[in-house]
Amino acid sequence: MVNVRGYISTHFTKAFLTVFLPFFLIISLVYLVRIASLTAQIQISFSEMFWLYSFMLPDIIFYTLPLSFVAALTNVLMRLSLDNELIALYALGLKAEKVLKSLFVLGLLFSLLLLFVSFFAMPLSKQYYQSFKTTKQAQAKLNIVPGKLGQKFGDYYVYVKENKDDTFHTIVIYNRINKGQEQFFASQSGKLKKENNQTSLLLNEGYGYTYTDTKLQQAQYKHLEVYDTTKQKDFRYQDIFNYWLQAATNQKLMGKILFFIFISFIPLLSIYPVASFAMINPRHDANHSFLIIFAVSFFFYFAASSLNKWGNFFLLCLAIFAIGLIGKWLFEKRVAKYF
Repeated sequence: MVNVRGYISTHFTKAFLTVFLPFFLIISLVYLVRIASLTAQIQISFSEMFWLYSFMLPDIIFYTLPLSFVAALTNVLMRLSLDNELIALYALGLKAEKVLKSLFVLGLLFSLLLLFVSFFAMPLSKQYYQSFKTTKQAQAKLNIVPGKLGQKFGDYYVYVKENKDDTFHTIVIYNRINKGQEQFFASQSGKLKKENNQTSLLLNEGYGYTYTDTKLQQAQYKHLEVYDTTKQKDFRYQDIFNYWLQAATNQKLMGKILFFIFISFIPLLSIYPVASFAMINPRHDANHSFLIIFAVSFFFYFAASSLNKWGNFFLLCLAIFAIGLIGKWLFEKRVAKYF
C-alpha cells in the first residue's frame, strides 16, 4: 500500500523550504533596511536592532508564507507530473482527488497558522514596536550632542560646545516666539534636570536677550531654568479583543481584517486552481510553473487588496465561496475527468 500522504508531504516540504527560505531572507533584508533608517532619528544598539527585527517577524512570516505555499505547490505538482510519478500513482489505482487530500491537510494547517499570526502575533508585535520607538524618541530628546547645530529642546534650539562630567559648557539657546519677537540666551554652563516627569535645562551665569521690531531687551541671570513644554506621547497597550473591537468604528481596520482573513485562506483556496494547471500529462502539456505561480498569486492578492479597500464580510464570504467553487470546477474539468 502506497503511503500517499507521506510521499506527497515529503516532496512538498522540500519544495516549500527551497522557496520559503530565499523569500524570507529577501523580505528580512527589506525590513532590516527599514530598521537601519531609524538610526537617523534615534540611537539603536545592535541588541536593540535584533529586538526590533523580532517584532517584525510576524509580518515577514505572514507575507512570505502564502506566496511560498503557492510556489511550492505548483513546483511539486509540476515536478511529479514531469517525472511521471503522478502517472505511476494513477496506475496504482489512486485518483487525482486522493492525491490532493494530503495537500488539503497541509493547506488547512498553513491557513490556521496565518490566522494566528495575523490576528494575534501581528497586533502584539506592532504595539511592541511602536512602544519601543516612542520610548527611544523620548530619550533622544534628552540627548544633547556637543557641537551639533539644529538640536531642539522643547520649543528651543540649543547649541552646546562641549560636555564634561554631565555638565554642558558654552550653551546658546534660540527661541522664536512669533514673527516679530525672538529670544536668545547664552550661558557658561548648564545641566539637564528631570524631576516628576518634567525635563528642564538649568543654565548658570549668562545673559538673555529679547528682540522685537521696536526694542531690544537684555537681562543678566545667575540661574535660569528652561523647561521642555512639549507633550510626551504615552503609548498604551491594548489586548487583542479591544484592538480588533476598534474595527466597528474604524473602516481602515475593518479592511485589514478582511485582507488578513482572505490572505490566510490562500493555502486552502489555491490548491484546486493550481492543481488544475500543474497536474498535467507530460506528453501533451508543457511546464508553465512560473506563469501559474504569477497568475494565481496576482489574482489572490488583487482580490485581497480589493476587499481591503471596498469589501465587507458578505463580499468576503462570497469571494471565498466563488473561488472555491470555480477551483473545484476547473479541477474536475481539466484533471479529475481524466485521472
